Amino acid sequence: MVHLDYRDSRPIYTQIFDGLREQIISGVRNPGDKLPSVRELAGELAINPNTIQRAYRQLEADGWIATVPGKGCFVCGNDQGHQREVERWYTTFDEATASLIALGVLRQTLIRRLEEGEK
Repeated sequence: MVHLDYRDSRPIYTQIFDGLREQIISGVRNPGDKLPSVRELAGELAINPNTIQRAYRQLEADGWIATVPGKGCFVCGNDQGHQREVERWYTTFDEATASLIALGVLRQTLIRRLEEGEK
């Protein structure tokens, strides 16, 4: 189930989107798995079904899920969503690296940090 934090500044649909995306990335939900219906998930979370529908539409637009008319929403078996996620993190990495270099951090320090892993 997706956890909602009402103190979080992100909209509820974004929290649902992020929660389901994380479940797909981490392998909690696998390709071919059926997602709960909009009504079912809305009932579990006690929120408006339109909020769930908005999150599902975004997941589908980003390639994480596919809707089969009359059957429901299913986790995609292709790597489209995964590849977009990788590209998003590469962009974040590039921006962070550029900022660190602008702050005077040496490239060798960044390379060493990558090679040694997290600190």
